[in-house]
Amino acid sequence: MQLIEAVPNFSEGKSPQKIARLVQAASCVVGARVLHTDSNPDANRSVLTLAGTPQAVVDSAFLLMRQALQEIDMRTHHGAHPRLGAVDVCPLVPVSGISLEETIPWAEQLARRAADELHLPIYLYEANARTEKRKNLAFIRQGEYENLPSKLHFLPPDYGPREFNEQVAKTGASVIGARNFLIAFNMSLSTKDVQTARAIATRLREKDGGLKAVKAIGWYMDAYHCAQVSCNLTNFHQTGLAEVFETCQQLAAAHNVEITAGELIGLLPQEALVQAGKFYASGENNTATLVKVAVEKLKLSQIRPFNAQERILEYQLKTLF
Repeated sequence: MQLIEAVPNFSEGKSPQKIARLVQAASCVVGARVLHTDSNPDANRSVLTLAGTPQAVVDSAFLLMRQALQEIDMRTHHGAHPRLGAVDVCPLVPVSGISLEETIPWAEQLARRAADELHLPIYLYEANARTEKRKNLAFIRQGEYENLPSKLHFLPPDYGPREFNEQVAKTGASVIGARNFLIAFNMSLSTKDVQTARAIATRLREKDGGLKAVKAIGWYMDAYHCAQVSCNLTNFHQTGLAEVFETCQQLAAAHNVEITAGELIGLLPQEALVQAGKFYASGENNTATLVKVAVEKLKLSQIRPFNAQERILEYQLKTLF
């Protein structure tokens, strides 16, 4: 059976009622299921992971997008996380029985449908991008929502309206595309100084000469009373969680601070934690032990308890059918 996941990131992290309605909207399609929801009030953003057969996932993601456009008004949205619209980005990820190449048409279908039926400006990225630059989400999102009126002209969307009308002012734009697994990993620092976090993030990210396949920004999380380095690992086989953590720890030490907690957003493949466990426990082969070591060394239970059964993708997929 072909299985894919969608990981829609939408610009609402403060209202439990709105988030619940969005999850409900995404839960109405037979053959797809919401596996996990991660919300952050300071980022004012939520990340859903839904998985199932390709058509069911596309249908479920579309219903979520439709509901999000009713619930979220970008004209009044503020949060720490960069964003372009109510549904900021919605990647489709091959999980089993399907390749990245075969996932591209499903992302295309979702993009066309959102543009045609929801009148939403859609930018294609990653494997669906029409140009090399547009593969990069940061390039498309540069200037964020506030820059959208001019962006629609100098960087036209692939589908949907190109004018900043009243409806687009409310909804913003969305970015859709097929990609491989991405791991979102935040590290809390023993400081409230966001400039320190940003300096460390600059040294970490690939585009500034840091680690391969790593994107990073620094921000302040009021709920945690600390600054964080927020990373996206776009290829954990190239650069894994342990390497990111240890490099960040070294860079933090140069600023006389340390990592107090690690935080994973959404679900991740078991292999990523096993890989980290082997980094710290060379010679150990027991999967459960390696996961436990990774959770401890990466400080994943410092903010809230890390439950492997809830956070590892493979365990959640077993509940699908």
